[in-house]
Amino acid sequence: MIGKEKLFSIFEKVVKSSRADETEIVFIGTDNGLTRFANSTIHQNVNESNATIYIRTVIGQKIGVSSTNSISQNDLKAAIANSFEIAKYQKDNEHFPGLPGPEDYAKIETYFEPTAKYSPKDRARQVKKVFVRANKRKFLTAGSFATGDGEIAVFNTKGVRCHQALTTANLQIIAMSDTSSGYSVGLSRRVEDIDAVALADVAVDKAFKSKKPKAVGAGEYEVILDPAATAALFEWVNYVGFGSKAYIDKTSFLSGNIGKKLMSDSVSVYDDAINTDAIAMPFDFEGVPKKKIYMIENGVGKGVAYDRNTGNREGVPSTGHGLTADEHGEGGIPLNIFVAPGDKTREEMIASVKKGILVTRFHYINGFIDTPRAVLTGMTRDGTFLIEDGQIKHGVKNLRFTDSMVRAFSDVKGISAKTELTPSWWDSVGCISAPTIHLESFKFTGTTDF
Repeated sequence: MIGKEKLFSIFEKVVKSSRADETEIVFIGTDNGLTRFANSTIHQNVNESNATIYIRTVIGQKIGVSSTNSISQNDLKAAIANSFEIAKYQKDNEHFPGLPGPEDYAKIETYFEPTAKYSPKDRARQVKKVFVRANKRKFLTAGSFATGDGEIAVFNTKGVRCHQALTTANLQIIAMSDTSSGYSVGLSRRVEDIDAVALADVAVDKAFKSKKPKAVGAGEYEVILDPAATAALFEWVNYVGFGSKAYIDKTSFLSGNIGKKLMSDSVSVYDDAINTDAIAMPFDFEGVPKKKIYMIENGVGKGVAYDRNTGNREGVPSTGHGLTADEHGEGGIPLNIFVAPGDKTREEMIASVKKGILVTRFHYINGFIDTPRAVLTGMTRDGTFLIEDGQIKHGVKNLRFTDSMVRAFSDVKGISAKTELTPSWWDSVGCISAPTIHLESFKFTGTTDF
């Protein structure tokens, strides 16, 4: 951790070398530890300390971007010079409104010292608990336990000075028998929230109940989606549908459908970066305060996330969802996604199923099949079960699904009151909070032999 005062002091000095009209410096520093395990044995302990500094310079409406991982003044000055040279040869960006000025940012706590100080030995002690719980069933485990801290700073020559210190902890477990597997995950900024024993029991129970899985045919089934499965689907729906670029390009299922009924009344999906029940973050990578936005509200299409560039193009303000300068071509994208809970319990929803499939999670999802209908395809994994007459009967061999998420979520029979956090590639600045969801119909289009 370098700290706010030192970082901004360095940036104040080096920015004087910039010949650009406007200059922005975004600092992302991380110090992450990772313990990996397989066959109920820790096989890797690693730690990485690194930083990425993005420089964006503006000449009129020409923009140049460069990056470095060094905070030495000479290297930063060189990166600024490189960015300026790049900007000189760019075409004008007619929609670029200039860099933002300073605003008020929510004061939220995102840094917790016990997480930052968590050691490899501490992680190993928790992982050992996983091994002990799995061994009671003679199961093996694999997975990872990551803890770390970092800081994000946004600085520009128009007066933006925002800084946030962060910590994260993430334990993922796969329990395995010779014929089955089960999965669980825990995510929090506070490492003490990660209950290794409880998570191990969930993964082991799923592996135990899905032993010797039986084949079921492809077709349409009622489904119960556990939180990790719900999150995996909406991660892709977000990527292809909730960002401003997809909306403007008319590849999003929301394009032309704002204000229209798209899903069940019980489905609301929103982005709320200030909610500390998840992985909160008060500002985006342009230094714009994050705003709560609904993408789907009571089944109705409401809107998408904007950065400054795409917002200006559409005549709306940024919603505080700008990415780093190297990704500005992607527009704004939600990173703090909440699938709103309902009022059911998981047990109540399972009990109401005549014949259906319970899905723990998905993998190998592809969302580029038919983005205007949000068609996804992928595979079930780590605990897939047949439900008959309200009872989980046995594990089933993994299935491939191919379905429109607009269609599938247009008939929702129940949503759990309890939600869980699922990590994604952006889990230092956000995640997906998702409940268990009961869908009337979900299309499984293929079967496997495992």
